[in-house]
Amino acid sequence: MRVPLPWLREYCDPPMDVHAIEERLTMTGTKVEAIHHHGVPSTDGFVVGRVLSAEQHPDADRLKVCTVALGSEDGQPATIVCGAPNVAAGQTVAVARPGAVMPDGTKLKQAKLRGVVSEGMILSESELQLSMSSDGILVLDELVLEAELGGATGPSPTNPVAPGTPLADVLAIAMDVLELEITPNRPDCLSVYGVARELHAATGAPLQPSPWSEDPGSSGPLTGAEVIVACPELCPRFTARVFEDVTIAPSPPWLKARLTAAGQRPINNVVDITNYAMLLTGQPLHAFDLDRVAGARLTVRTAHDGEQVQTLDGQTRTLDRQMVVIEDGEGPTSIAGLMGGSRSEVQPDTTRVLLEVATWNGPNIHRSSWALGLRSEASGRFEKGLQPEQCTHAQAIAAQLMIQLCGARPLPGTIDIGADGNAGWEPPGTPSIRLREARVQAILGVPIAGERQAEILKALDFATEPCADGLEVSVPALRRADVTREVDLIEEVARIDGLERLPATLPARRGAAGRLSHSQRVRRAAEDAMVGRGLHEIVGWSFAAPELLDRLRLPAASSPEGDHEMRAVVTIENPMSEGQSIMRPTLLGSLLDAARHNVARNGPDVAIFESGSVYRAAPAPAAGGAPAGAWPADEHHALGVLLSGGLTPRAWQGERREADFFAAKGLLAGVLDRFHLQWSVQAREWPFLHPGRSAAVLAGDGRQEIRLGLLGELHPLVAAAWDLQRTAVFAIDLGKLAALTAPVSTFQAFGPFPPLRQDLAVTLPQAVSAAQALERVRSAGAAMLDEVDVFDVYTGEQVGEERRSLALALSFRALDRTLTDEDVAPVRERIVAALQELGGELRG
Repeated sequence: MRVPLPWLREYCDPPMDVHAIEERLTMTGTKVEAIHHHGVPSTDGFVVGRVLSAEQHPDADRLKVCTVALGSEDGQPATIVCGAPNVAAGQTVAVARPGAVMPDGTKLKQAKLRGVVSEGMILSESELQLSMSSDGILVLDELVLEAELGGATGPSPTNPVAPGTPLADVLAIAMDVLELEITPNRPDCLSVYGVARELHAATGAPLQPSPWSEDPGSSGPLTGAEVIVACPELCPRFTARVFEDVTIAPSPPWLKARLTAAGQRPINNVVDITNYAMLLTGQPLHAFDLDRVAGARLTVRTAHDGEQVQTLDGQTRTLDRQMVVIEDGEGPTSIAGLMGGSRSEVQPDTTRVLLEVATWNGPNIHRSSWALGLRSEASGRFEKGLQPEQCTHAQAIAAQLMIQLCGARPLPGTIDIGADGNAGWEPPGTPSIRLREARVQAILGVPIAGERQAEILKALDFATEPCADGLEVSVPALRRADVTREVDLIEEVARIDGLERLPATLPARRGAAGRLSHSQRVRRAAEDAMVGRGLHEIVGWSFAAPELLDRLRLPAASSPEGDHEMRAVVTIENPMSEGQSIMRPTLLGSLLDAARHNVARNGPDVAIFESGSVYRAAPAPAAGGAPAGAWPADEHHALGVLLSGGLTPRAWQGERREADFFAAKGLLAGVLDRFHLQWSVQAREWPFLHPGRSAAVLAGDGRQEIRLGLLGELHPLVAAAWDLQRTAVFAIDLGKLAALTAPVSTFQAFGPFPPLRQDLAVTLPQAVSAAQALERVRSAGAAMLDEVDVFDVYTGEQVGEERRSLALALSFRALDRTLTDEDVAPVRERIVAALQELGGELRG
């Protein structure tokens, strides 16, 4: 929200500059995002002038040579060449003299136009950023200018301003504008007066009475129009007034200047009044041309599916039955809470206006706004939850301005329909909350005197009464939805008294311990293992593009192989973009994107990891695909690693090793061995991994194994899709890893006796993996076998075709004695027998 500072100072004017105001508001919770300057950089050189004569330029049909009195000391008028069609003698105008700096930074100089020297510029509204209008010059004596609502009348045909008067004394041609970030729970601050109240509480500067305290309108029955609310549950309050003898005209410059600075586009006086009242009170309004409302009757109801209405922006919107419309005798004429319709909008010939001010159900407006893709100033306020009392605030401001700027005559009475759908709105009871001094001190860690608490709350429009242990506080209507508990009042006291003044204290704890959970410790240990081995951590988006699945060569969902687990994605209903419309089913996407980013910037050697959540969901039933529920909805924490390029520095003079399957497996071992876990890899193919260089990562003792993840080199086509060369990856489920590891590590003594080592060479079929052989050896060796490793592999004529020789180092140990060859002979025989079951033969 943009708040022009002069407008804010009209209601609360602390003796502080704009930067001090920005700091104080921000420190009390009303964050100022930015400070903008609207209008001219400096008011120097901008004065009021009077056109004494306007003669045709001798050498240009569209230019006039004007003699303009500027109140100079020598009394001599200035000659100014002007191209505006409406310039004429006798006008009071705005003039920029040589040396003045325009809003775009241009510094005016004396210039010669078609042979005539021009000593300045007669200004239009757009050149002063009062509005977008550039049809002609700004004529001051055609308009009634007021410095403020209800203030003294400025220049008029009967009250001219003397030439030479600084223009800033007549018009707001330069102002600072605060851009505020208002949190959703504070719709009361979506108004100039609401921000002024915050500034009053934050600084102690006086707050002017509310501008709606004087209402020229009246209550009671209204003749000339009728309103029916058929869905009162979605419209807690609906008010309407009728104005006759309305004159449609441009708004005065002061109003245009405030609206333009606040980000609104001036249109005409009636529409501008609705926008001005909305900005001042926070309550949106809408003006109907009553003569264009068929039957002079409005009905508030829910829409029909497929019903259409043309809105003020010229778009035809298709509605559904959960949206609310306002209709007349010919059908829908506006979408409630979002935007009015073009059929009943105010036109240049409008003379009767029905002014509608209503309260709408916030969640319903939010849902309708998203469904239609239609955001407006009104919807942004209604969806945050406005209070019904604000309707009368806006009606009062609008009535004042309709009489003052449009010459309108309000008809007696006001239509006022409450939440029961009947005439006569009844305000809800005022909630009361007990605020205890002891509780304030317990929460904030420092005492705040009861008098100070009452002072703060009164400044924020709360009513307080002293009681035995603190204050009895009545919540104002505009804070009814936000302040519901004692702790909410404590927050109000703390932020205004000064959060920066609170001491740094720890909250009281009973039996609480600031420790990581077991799963968190597992994640930290896995991440530390990767950092310790020189990898860099990345953080990718949890969102992904649907095309990621195709780029990973996963089979289409409609294909016989389309039941791949990564195809079971979670789809986002309202994505920020098509490229972020699913939740990522794997970490590979963000790892590959990061790798490509580095390679494209001359960083071909990549070693990165990511620790984050991945998401899977049950796919919809499809012919030939997985049945519904085949993959349960799941979110789990995973660790992903990617290696690409060289593993040694590029300046290394020795043999340069490239990233491959075994490098990734070594890093995987660095993680899993840290948890003293029995694990293995088993050949398995994935569409995105290289055939023959991919495996599943298994954990367990061989009898019951759990798949932790995958390991392998990228398929060349997948690597090429990300502009990468040979690349190795692994990804494991850290949730499963945490479930398999003990929360507390236990120490097991080595024993005082040395191990006995024996070597064993065995030839095995090529189809038997080393992992299978080691598993059989461990099983046969039982408790006496302490360790077994492969230390050599040989293939050649001596072992025959389709066979290979494995050299195994066996280490035996006992805790009660030093073992001899005779002790381990039976165990060795069992090991040999187990290997023979796999087709093995001893060598030598």
